[in-house]
Amino acid sequence: MQDRFDVVVIGAGAAGLAAAARLSRSRLSVVVLEGQGRIGGRAYTLAARPDLPIDLGCGWIHSADRNPLTALFEREDIPLDRTPPAWGRPEADLSLSPDEARAFQQALNAFEARLAEAAKTGREDRASAHLPRQPRWLPLLEAFSAYYNGAPLSQISVQDYGAFIDTGVNWRAPEGYGAAICALADRSLVVPHCAVLSVDHSGPEIRLETARGRITARAVITTVSSALMAREAIRFDPPLPAKTDAAQGVPLGLANKVFLSPTAPADFPREHHLRGAVDRAETGSYYLRPLGRPVIEAFFGGDHARALEAEGPGAAAAFAQEELARAFGAKAGGRLRLVAETRWGDDPYVLGAYSHALPGCAAARQELAASVDGRLFFAGEATSATAFSTAHGAWESGLRAANEALAALERR
Repeated sequence: MQDRFDVVVIGAGAAGLAAAARLSRSRLSVVVLEGQGRIGGRAYTLAARPDLPIDLGCGWIHSADRNPLTALFEREDIPLDRTPPAWGRPEADLSLSPDEARAFQQALNAFEARLAEAAKTGREDRASAHLPRQPRWLPLLEAFSAYYNGAPLSQISVQDYGAFIDTGVNWRAPEGYGAAICALADRSLVVPHCAVLSVDHSGPEIRLETARGRITARAVITTVSSALMAREAIRFDPPLPAKTDAAQGVPLGLANKVFLSPTAPADFPREHHLRGAVDRAETGSYYLRPLGRPVIEAFFGGDHARALEAEGPGAAAAFAQEELARAFGAKAGGRLRLVAETRWGDDPYVLGAYSHALPGCAAARQELAASVDGRLFFAGEATSATAFSTAHGAWESGLRAANEALAALERR
C-alpha cells in the first residue's frame, strides 16, 4: 500500500463502498481502509450452504421503487424478488386473525398519524407520549418499535421518526442483499485488516495512523457507525467534540437474527409470518420459509434483543425454539437446527444495528453529517436525513460525502 492518497475512506460498509465508487470515476488516488477482513459492514450475506444464502444484516430492499440500489442491481443483472413481505399481508399472519391483523394495522396507522401531527405542531418529542390509551395494542406497538427502531418508543424522537421516508415497497435479493451490495464494490480499492487508529488534521496534510502504519491524505471520509463515533474509537486531533455529542444523540438500536433450519420443512408454511406472542413486547418475529427455503428467520429487537444477547451465545436461539414449539407443537419445535445467530451489539466493528435519534436530538444527524474544514467528511446511515437505518440511506450518504470531497478538493 502506498502512503499518500488524495482521499482516504474509512470503512468498507455500504457508505464507504458508495464513496469509493463515486471517487473512482475521478482522477484522484483513493483507498478504502477496513478494520475487519470482509467488506459490506452491516450488509452481510452468509452462505450457510450453496443453496441457502442468509442476510445476517439488512435483508429487505426498502422503498425499492425509489431505492438507488435497485437500478444498480438491475444494471448488474442481480436477481430481485418482488413478492410482498408476509408481515404486510393479513392472510399470511399466523398470530392474528385477518380481522385482528387489520385492526392492529389501523391502530398503528392512527399512532403514526398522531406522531406526524406532533411533529408538525412541536408537541412532546418522545414517541411514547403519544401512545393510545386503550391497552389492547400497546404490547404490539412496543414490539413494532423494537423491530423497526431497535429501541423502545420512550427513546424515539417524534421529529426524527417523522423525517423517515418509506414508500412501503419492499423487495428482496434472493442471493442476499449484502452480497448484492458487495458485488457493486471495486475490491481493488479496499485494504482489509487495516483499522484506523487516529486522524491528525492539525497540519497541511492529514495524517492517519493505521494498523499497517502511517499514511497521509488531502481529504478523509469517515463512515464508521455512530456508536463507534460516540466512543471515539478513532481519535481525531484536534478533537471533534461536536461529532461525539451528535453521535451520542443518534445511538444504535439493536436488532438480532436467528436462523433455524427445520428437519421437516413441511411442518411450517412457506412465506408466512408469526409473532411469538401478542400480549407482550418481549417476543420474536418469525418469518417462515422465506422464498420457500428450508429456514425460519427469527428477529429480535430493542431491549429484548439486548437482554438475550447479554445472556450469551445460544440464548436467542433457545428463546426462538421455545416460542416456535408453543406455536407449532413440541415435536415441530424440536426439529429445528441452529444455522446462524447474530450478536451485533457485541460486534466491535459496529456495536449495534441501526440508528435512532433520542428525543430532542433529531438535529444531531445534520451535525454528524457536516464536513470539517473542507477536509473531513462523514457518511453512514446515521447521517442520512430521511433514510437512516437502511442500506440505501448509507449508500446515498457515501455518494453525498464523496461529492462534497470532490467539490472541496477542486476548490483547493
